[in-house]
Amino acid sequence: MTAASPVIDIRDLHKSYGALEVLKGVSISAQAGQVISLIGSSGSGKSTLLRCANLLEDSQSGEIVFKGEAIKWKGAGHNRRPADRAQMIRIRTNLSMVFQQFNLWAHMTILQNVMEAPLTVLKRDRAEVETSARAYLAKVGIGDKCDVYPAQLSGGQQQRAAIARALCMEPTALLFDEPTSALDPELEQEVVKVIKSLAAEGRTMLIVTHDMRMARDISDHVVFLHQGVIEEQGAPDALFGAPKSERLQGFLSASVG
Repeated sequence: MTAASPVIDIRDLHKSYGALEVLKGVSISAQAGQVISLIGSSGSGKSTLLRCANLLEDSQSGEIVFKGEAIKWKGAGHNRRPADRAQMIRIRTNLSMVFQQFNLWAHMTILQNVMEAPLTVLKRDRAEVETSARAYLAKVGIGDKCDVYPAQLSGGQQQRAAIARALCMEPTALLFDEPTSALDPELEQEVVKVIKSLAAEGRTMLIVTHDMRMARDISDHVVFLHQGVIEEQGAPDALFGAPKSERLQGFLSASVG
């Protein structure tokens, strides 16, 4: 990776579900330490783009490059798949994803949830992982919840546990897919506070969000997707303060209203 290589570089990505084209040639890149927010209406392709970046979904064409290393593919079109499983796992573990619905294991304590992937996927030392996990749970404000189960936590606490779990993988970048949309407004603010603190640390993040205030506050760059294409993008002040396209103007008016 050269100094100028983006952490994530997506070039002309196309993704379809059968005949439905969801991404129609999207290009986006994130440099180290950059926070990029993806905004747009439901169905615009934001979450699909994130899932393709993390190789949770297969795209039909286009390139995905991680720290200068291009994903190797086999097949074409709807038969295209990552060609190198070891490469796919290595890159996915470096792009930790935080989902809308927390995805915590109900039968494990919060501490066990955070420790599981570093132990099983990365094969790290148990004592070292436990120290790390406890530190990250403290960092997100739930250090006292290590021994409880997900069902005993509020939605905001569960999402903060999910963020600690992502951090415990020591990823190169964090991908957030609507991290606050399943939460009540007061719980949402707990999670926004954590995400803002991570942005302030200079972590590389791609965030799909409906929270325009958070996107404006923490992003270096904002991308507005509409029907599978990038309609407008730029610095948050320009995008939110003086949107050029009518579609973005309409979207922002509806979001505020």
